[in-house]
Amino acid sequence: MPRKRLSMRKITEVLRLHAAGTSRRDIARAVGVARSTVAEYLRRAETAGVSWPLPDGLDAEGVEALLFPEAEPTATRPVPDWAEVRKALKSRSNHMTLRLLWLEWKAEHPEAWGYTQYCEHYRRWLATKDVVMRLTYAAGERMFVDFSGDKATWCDPETGEVHVTDVFVAVLGCSGMLYAEATRGQDLASWVGAHIGAWESFGGVAEVTVPDNLRSGVTKACYYEPELNPTYAELATHYQTVVLPTRTYHPRDKAAVEAGVLTVERWVLAPLRNRRFFSLADPRRQRGTLGLFEHQFHERGRVEVDHAIRSRRSSARTSDAVCSPRAA
Repeated sequence: MPRKRLSMRKITEVLRLHAAGTSRRDIARAVGVARSTVAEYLRRAETAGVSWPLPDGLDAEGVEALLFPEAEPTATRPVPDWAEVRKALKSRSNHMTLRLLWLEWKAEHPEAWGYTQYCEHYRRWLATKDVVMRLTYAAGERMFVDFSGDKATWCDPETGEVHVTDVFVAVLGCSGMLYAEATRGQDLASWVGAHIGAWESFGGVAEVTVPDNLRSGVTKACYYEPELNPTYAELATHYQTVVLPTRTYHPRDKAAVEAGVLTVERWVLAPLRNRRFFSLADPRRQRGTLGLFEHQFHERGRVEVDHAIRSRRSSARTSDAVCSPRAA
């Protein structure tokens, strides 16, 4: 914190005593300030060419202006358009990184920040834009479903033809318990069959099923009145679950399954990348690949399902929490 300036009366007294040959120690004692303060004001007076007696016509304001000149404005460094930086980072077509954007910015503006300060200012700006709310779910309340972006493959042993399969992922909202299944595609039959497989694996059906706006499930996307595929709607009615599709272009509405898809891609598909399968059923049998990771999530999910089943029995309402799957 800068020190408070002396009054002009004390400043002129310092100049007068110095001109009279008084030592700095005695000047400090007479004025009631530190010797370093006396030395600072004398240095300023010498730099400004001010001495005692003061020239005619130089009033107190003039002396202050000479001793304390306004600081020259420092050159401001250019500030990037952070909105454009964020847009470039989110684009999937050019694989942009923050370092590359900084290198391009530095080439155009040599006086700009270094990489560390560039990143720090970007994070500060981003913190004011990405304000989100943590979503919590009760046990057995919601199941999120989606297809993984990465694919699995299997080889026909007779023809040698390699087939690409989609990977269906379901996640329980409360515990994060995962279910993954390799399907022939994203057609209606695969979509419906994967749902049934997930419910059978979990041992129950959640109150609400939250899918993406996939054509196989949602004919017309709308947050308030979505139009479901008739077969998918009948499936939901049969298993007593409510289908609530997410909003389009709002991935945070289904953040749970987005995280589940990433987990499946890293811990299931990646470890199996070098294995060869000779039927669609082979990838489905590789449950042991998850090891301890799978066991932990299975136990957490089982607690959620058990809690939901107990809640349904105690409330005696068939639509509450979880209802056991029935044969189609």
